[in-house]
Amino acid sequence: MAVIIKKGDHGSAVHDLQSRINLHGTRLIVDGWFGDATEAAVATIQRRAGLVVDGVAGPKTMAVLRGEDCNRRLKEADLQAAADRLGVELACVKAVNEVESRGSGFLDCGRPVILLERHVAYRQSKASGLPIDTLALRYPNLVSPNRGGYAGGTAEWSRFDNLRSVTTQQIAVESCSWGLFQVMGYHWQTLGYASADDFQLLMMFSEANQLDAFIRFIEDDPALLKALKAKKWAEFARRYNGPAYKENLYDAKLAAAYAKAERLAA
Repeated sequence: MAVIIKKGDHGSAVHDLQSRINLHGTRLIVDGWFGDATEAAVATIQRRAGLVVDGVAGPKTMAVLRGEDCNRRLKEADLQAAADRLGVELACVKAVNEVESRGSGFLDCGRPVILLERHVAYRQSKASGLPIDTLALRYPNLVSPNRGGYAGGTAEWSRFDNLRSVTTQQIAVESCSWGLFQVMGYHWQTLGYASADDFQLLMMFSEANQLDAFIRFIEDDPALLKALKAKKWAEFARRYNGPAYKENLYDAKLAAAYAKAERLAA
């Protein structure tokens, strides 16, 4: 699991972060405490690199500090373009990105983050006329009327390849959620992609393309877009996360992320 260091954290990881930042010309006090000064310094590093400016030191910021290539990663300009396209404040898009995204759209191996939903594979296989009873009996971790069977991380790609071999390429794509925002592949046609293969190729290319899929998803739901424009976080969270949003405080997290985005932009 990728390490994410943020305001309020303390310890050796923060100490190392501050030391790395100072190698880039900053004069932070290396005290192992992630306070206002460290948050501002992280935001400066992100701004210089063109990354999303959120003041949180996640895998992308750490990659910049290590001098790695971040061309496939989400940029501040990508979020600004999304805000312009949706007709909302940049801080609104930043809030949604911080709370609803998975932090990184790619695994360390370079492949997109995916999660195979076996109950979706069951549904899509049935719709395609495949022998679902046989498939579910032989491959219960790939095709099942029930949720579950997750392996996580790179192992999800093994599940993807196995599902593709026993069903079809299209069903495998449609049965997975993809990238930063975990948009389900079966939405490809509704969201305007030429094919399931086209959707997969774009998701594999960049986090900007993964953001585009999410923006298309919001555009396809006028009520969701209306809630975002009005900054009605509870309504947005209810429509996007479902009725259990309150248990996970998604509305409160969105409101806090919006306030932080405004503060860092000042």
